Amino acid sequence: MNTTPTRSAMDTSPTGTPGTARAPESGTAPAMTPTRGLIRATFRVHQSALWFWCLLVGLVSAGLVWAAGPGLDAAWTEQLKSGCARIDYCSTGPAYSLYGLAATLGPAVLTVAPALIGAWAGGALIARELESGTARLAWTQGVTPARWLAAKLAVPAAVIVSGTVLLTLLNRLVWWREERLRQALGTRDWFESTVFVAHGSVGTAYALLGLAVGALAGLLLRRSLPGLAVGLVGTALLAGALQSNRHLLWPVETLVSKTADRDWTGELVDRGFISSTGERVSDVECTDDSCGRTDVVSFYADFHPSSHFWPLHLVETAIVLTATALLIWTSFRLLRRLAGGSV
Repeated sequence: MNTTPTRSAMDTSPTGTPGTARAPESGTAPAMTPTRGLIRATFRVHQSALWFWCLLVGLVSAGLVWAAGPGLDAAWTEQLKSGCARIDYCSTGPAYSLYGLAATLGPAVLTVAPALIGAWAGGALIARELESGTARLAWTQGVTPARWLAAKLAVPAAVIVSGTVLLTLLNRLVWWREERLRQALGTRDWFESTVFVAHGSVGTAYALLGLAVGALAGLLLRRSLPGLAVGLVGTALLAGALQSNRHLLWPVETLVSKTADRDWTGELVDRGFISSTGERVSDVECTDDSCGRTDVVSFYADFHPSSHFWPLHLVETAIVLTATALLIWTSFRLLRRLAGGSV
C-alpha cells in the first residue's frame, strides 16, 4: 500500500521544502471598507478644490507670519521716521501699505470663505453627484445614503476647520503684535466685521455654515449650477443677517452725561438725549447741548466696550453652530425622502 502523502497534504515552506509550516504572508493590505473607499474617493474627486484651499491657506499664512514679524517692524520704523507714529492721521509709505495688505488678507479670506464654500458645496460636492447619478451608484455598492452624505460633509469639514483655525490663530498673532501701531494710527476697530470674524471662533463657525447651506441647496436642487448659485447667495444672505444684528447679542453699556460731549470708548450702538419727561429720544446726529429742543435734560450713549468682544463672539458662534446643525439635520431628512426612506 502506498502511504506516501501527496504534495497537497504536506506542510511545505514557501520554497516547497517538506515538513516546514507555511509562514503567513505579511504586509497584506487591509480590506477596503465602503466608508474608507468613500473617503478616498471624495479626496480624489475633489483634489483640485483641496489643493486650491491648501494653497490659499498656505500663502495667506505666510503673509500673516511676515506681517507679524519683519513687516510690522518695517512699518513701525517708517512711521517713526515720518512722524506718523506721533499723530493720528497722516500719509503712510510703501512699507506700511505692504504691511496693511498682508495683515488684511487673513480677515478678507475668512470673511468671503463661507460664501465660496457654500457655492462649492452646493454645486460640486453634492448636486453634481446627484445630477450625474454617481451618488445613486454608490448607494448600490454597499454605501448607505446616510453614510454617503456623512462622508461628503465630514471630509471637507475637517479640511476647512484646519485651515480656518490656523488663519484665526495667525490673525490674532498679528493683532497682538500690531497693538502699538494701531494705537498710534487709530485704525482697524475691533467691531469692524472683517476684524471681528477673523479673530475668534466665529470665522470657523461661518465656514461650516457655508458647507451646510451648500449641502442643503445641492440636495434640494440636484443640479450643479443652481446649487452653486443658491449655496453662494444663501450663505451670504444668512451670514449678513446674523452679522447685522450682532450688536443685539449682548446687553450694551449706557453712558449718561449732562452735555452732548459723551466720553464713551467702544462701538457705538445708539445715542440721543433724555427729555424732561424721562423719554429717551434716539438722535445720532445730536452733537450740541440743545439738539433743537428745549426739554433736553441729559444725553446718553449705548455702546459695546472692547471687553464685550468675547461675550459677543461666543454667543454668535453658538447661534451659527446651532443654525449649522439644523441645516445638516434637514439635509439628512431630505436625503431620506430622496432615497425612498432607506438611509
